[in-house]
Amino acid sequence: MLKLHQIFFLNFLIIFIGTLLSSSLVAYLSIKTTTINENKLQLKKQISLLQMQLPFVEDLDKFVKNIHEKSDLRVTLIDEHGLVLAESNKNKKMMDNHVDRPEIIGASIHEYGFVIRYSDTIKTDFLYIAKKLDFKGKSIFFRLSVSLETVMEEFYTLWFRLAVVFSAFVLISLFMAYSLSKKIRHDITQITEYLREISDKNYKAIIKPEHFSEFLYIALTLKNLAKKLNNRDKQKRKYTARLRLINKQRNDILSAISHEFKNPIASIQGYAETLVDDPDTSSKIRLRFLEKIMQNSKKITSMIDRLSLSVKLENEDLEMKASTFDLCELTQEVIMNLGKKYKDRQMYLSGQEFIVYADKTMIETVIINLIDNAMKYSQEDVTITIMDNKLSVLDKGMGIAEHELDKITSKFYRVQKNTWDNSMGLGLAIVTYVLKIHDSTLMIESKEGEGSIFAFDLSPLQKQISS
Repeated sequence: MLKLHQIFFLNFLIIFIGTLLSSSLVAYLSIKTTTINENKLQLKKQISLLQMQLPFVEDLDKFVKNIHEKSDLRVTLIDEHGLVLAESNKNKKMMDNHVDRPEIIGASIHEYGFVIRYSDTIKTDFLYIAKKLDFKGKSIFFRLSVSLETVMEEFYTLWFRLAVVFSAFVLISLFMAYSLSKKIRHDITQITEYLREISDKNYKAIIKPEHFSEFLYIALTLKNLAKKLNNRDKQKRKYTARLRLINKQRNDILSAISHEFKNPIASIQGYAETLVDDPDTSSKIRLRFLEKIMQNSKKITSMIDRLSLSVKLENEDLEMKASTFDLCELTQEVIMNLGKKYKDRQMYLSGQEFIVYADKTMIETVIINLIDNAMKYSQEDVTITIMDNKLSVLDKGMGIAEHELDKITSKFYRVQKNTWDNSMGLGLAIVTYVLKIHDSTLMIESKEGEGSIFAFDLSPLQKQISS
C-alpha cells in the first residue's frame, strides 16, 4: 500500500505531465496557426511587389533565382497548362506537371490559391501560395512557398520554458507535500500508538497530536472512548457471573423446546391411535401407517440431533445433506400432517411440481414452522403458493406491528400480545438460519389486523440443478 507522500507525489506528477502535454499541444496549434496566417499575408505582399517587376523581366530563371537569394523564398513560375517555366530550388526539367496542384487550381478559381504540403525534395512542410498573372500576353501562375520549420522551432522554445516553470512548481509542490505528509505521519503514529495502548487496556496512556486540529479532535474522542471502555470493563466484571447464569438458562430452554416436535409426534399418535382403535385394519393400510410412524420417528431423531447442536447455529457448523426432491410434494405432506393437528381448519396449496436441490429435512422444518405459525396466529384458512421462484404462506390473522418485524426472527423472541403461545420463540430463528445456509432469505410482509405473508426465495435452491 502506498504511503501518503508517495500518493501526493504520484498525483502531482500526473498533473504535471498532463498539464505539460496539453499546454504543449495548445501552444503548437496556436503558434502554427498564427505563423501560417502571417506567412500568407507576407507572401501575398511579396507577390504584389514582384508582380510589378514581372513586365520588365527578360530571363525568368535568373529572375526567380535573384528572388530566392534575396528573400530565401522558393519561387516557381508555371504556365496555364501546368508546365514549370522557372524554379528557384530545383531543375525545372525534372519537375512534374503542376496543372493538378491544389494551389494552382485554387488560383484559377480565386485570386489566390493556398495549400500546406510536405515537400519530398526539402523534406519538410511548406506553405504554397499562387496567383494567376499576365506575362507578355500569356497567363502564368506565380507561386511562392516558405518552410514551416520555424513553427516547430518556436514551439520547442516555448515548450522548454513551460517545462522549466512546471518543473519548478512541481518540485516546490512535492516539497510541500512531503512536509505535510511527514506531519500527518507523526500525528497518525501518535493515534496508532494510543490505540495500541487501549487495546492492551492501558486506559491511562497519553496521546499528543501536534499539527492538525482534526487529529486533536480525534484524540479527544479517543480519550472519551477510553474512559467509557474503562467504565464498561469494570461493569463487565460485575456482570460476568450473571451472564454465565443467563447462558445456562438459555441452554436449558433450548433443551426444552418441545413445540418443534409436536407435528411429527401428533402424526405418530394419530397413526398409532388408528391402529389401536381399529384392530381389523387391512395389512396394507397397517403397513402404510407403520411406515409413516417410522418416517416421523426418524424425523424426530433427526430434529433432536440437529437441535441438540443449537449452540452451533450461529457458528454455521451444521452440515447440509442436500438431495433433489419435489418441493410441492413435500409441502403437501406437511399440510397433510398438520391437518391432523388443525382438524377444523383448511390449508390450501397452489402450485405445480417444483424440483429443488437442498436439505429436505431442513426445508421441511422451514415449511412446518411457517405454516404452523400462520395457523396459530390466524383463525382463517391459510394459503400456500409456490410460484415465481418463491414459496409464500399467507394468513389473515392479527398481523405483526411494524416495530416488531425486525425482531421476530431473533431467538427466544415472541410477539408480546401472543404470550398465551407456549412456544419458545425459536421457530423463525431456525427458519432464518436454515434459509441462510441455503443462500436464501426470509421475506415478511404484515399489517396489523390484516394478516401476514411469510415467503422465501427458491432461486438458490435450483442453482445446483441448473449447474
